[in-house]
Amino acid sequence: MLSVGLNWIYMLLTTFCTGYGIAYLVRKKLGYRIRGMDSILMAGLVAVTVYAEIFSLFHGVGAAANGLLLAVCGGVFFLLRRQIRQSLGEWWQETSAVKKVLLPVLFLLWAYFSSRGYMAYDSDLYHAQSIRWIEEYGVVPGLGNLHERFAYNSAAFAVNALYSMKWLLGRSLHTASGFFALLLSSTVLELGRTWKEKKLRLADYAMVGAVYYLVTIWDEVTAPSSDYLIMCTLFFIVIKWLLCLERDGSAAAGDRRTPYALLCVAGVYALTLKLTAGLILLLVIKPAVSLIREKKWREILLYLGLGLLVCLPWMTRTVIISGWLLYPFPALDLFSVDWKMPAGPIAVDAAQIKTWGRALYNVSLVDMPMREWFPGWFAATLSGMEKVLILGDLVCVPLSVGYAVFILLRKKWENLDILLILGTVVSSYAFWQYSAPILRYGYAYVLLVDLLTAGLILQKLPMQRILYALVCLYGGYKLVMMGDYIRGNYLVDAYLWQQDYGSYELVSYELGGIPFYRPAMGDRAGYDPFPAAPTEPEMELRGEGLREGFRPAQ
Repeated sequence: MLSVGLNWIYMLLTTFCTGYGIAYLVRKKLGYRIRGMDSILMAGLVAVTVYAEIFSLFHGVGAAANGLLLAVCGGVFFLLRRQIRQSLGEWWQETSAVKKVLLPVLFLLWAYFSSRGYMAYDSDLYHAQSIRWIEEYGVVPGLGNLHERFAYNSAAFAVNALYSMKWLLGRSLHTASGFFALLLSSTVLELGRTWKEKKLRLADYAMVGAVYYLVTIWDEVTAPSSDYLIMCTLFFIVIKWLLCLERDGSAAAGDRRTPYALLCVAGVYALTLKLTAGLILLLVIKPAVSLIREKKWREILLYLGLGLLVCLPWMTRTVIISGWLLYPFPALDLFSVDWKMPAGPIAVDAAQIKTWGRALYNVSLVDMPMREWFPGWFAATLSGMEKVLILGDLVCVPLSVGYAVFILLRKKWENLDILLILGTVVSSYAFWQYSAPILRYGYAYVLLVDLLTAGLILQKLPMQRILYALVCLYGGYKLVMMGDYIRGNYLVDAYLWQQDYGSYELVSYELGGIPFYRPAMGDRAGYDPFPAAPTEPEMELRGEGLREGFRPAQ
């Protein structure tokens, strides 16, 4: 727990400095002030993640990467120290006394949750080894040939590697999931405004969904899974988007397009965390229409450039690891490199993900119609509350379609912004439900469809106070459950060091004179020893060492 807290202090300092530098440039060049400490920190997280990915193209992400990051942050702090001091002073004055108390409480709670808990199965399957490859080598050509899961290149692994501190501590921390949860928790403190207003606006419904998600994952965030980072990021984008819509009435013209364009850049970042989040980029319609109408060609080029800056290092890593631009989509066959993974196994891997998500467990059933697999999936994979949420979605999707038809037929153009955000989350939910509906892959979509649709309906009904009381009661119930969880886990020896990755019995074999490892039983290898993979692969070295990478066996 102590190691987690100290790690987060370092993360706060570096993401704040990088985020504040970005906010300063945005204010100077675009005339827009990024509001909120959480927004500055999110901008910093995007920046340091992209930095870690770029650095990984040339070197292992360890001491040198952190040294250069600290130098940049020191430069930003020195050059902008007066502005930083003023901004921190304003933030402190504007922050309520209750929030000043709750923020350190949240910090301690999430540090506790991140220090111990359930390690996701996939973390010991391939997340840990993926992070270690980034720590040790940065990126290696054809790494996906060692095991196909290594080709699932997520920016989440890069940010975990940057802040793992293996080079300093001799062990690899994995605290990014908890940090993203902490950041989202600070954002949903905005719900405190409902205490005075005794009503919920549409953004508040999204925040209620975020709270529900956060209290669902508190025992899991010790794992460096990309699922937690992407869900927290999606909630953050939708909440901030809705809050910006609330402020639009009093905003200047630039303020009515810049924040949305910046959130779309964050949407590109979400895609690099998990490719299946790509439909969040439907939101780009709003700022694109505004910029094109006003002929802001320089701004258009700027935002396109920022989007490319965010996604290009990620795509480059994917090509180097797998030989394909997007994995696992072999239809985009653009590169001819000797390390390219064979298309056949990629298609099988993609089919496995789909069939596993649908509770079919047989790749030959990948084309089974949804009407046939849905009942079995619904009955076998969901808890009681999860079934309620999915049933709610099945009701809310046609209601959302009806709402869209009503808006378009009645020409209520003032509601198009709400229609866009609703259409985005509904489309994202539909894609998730049809493809690989494992709930941890799509919790944000499932909750947002329910809650945004409910918000649109309930805002028109005279029952806001009753709904507010129900939210408070549910919050009280979850506080009791949280206390029970803490009481049941306080004896776990994780107050100094974070709970480590799992340990498994491995057997060694040689490839080109280099020792490799695979599990003696099962398919999980954990973090040590290295390099390890679930099975002994059919591949060969491209050179004399690991740095030259791997290619399919000839």
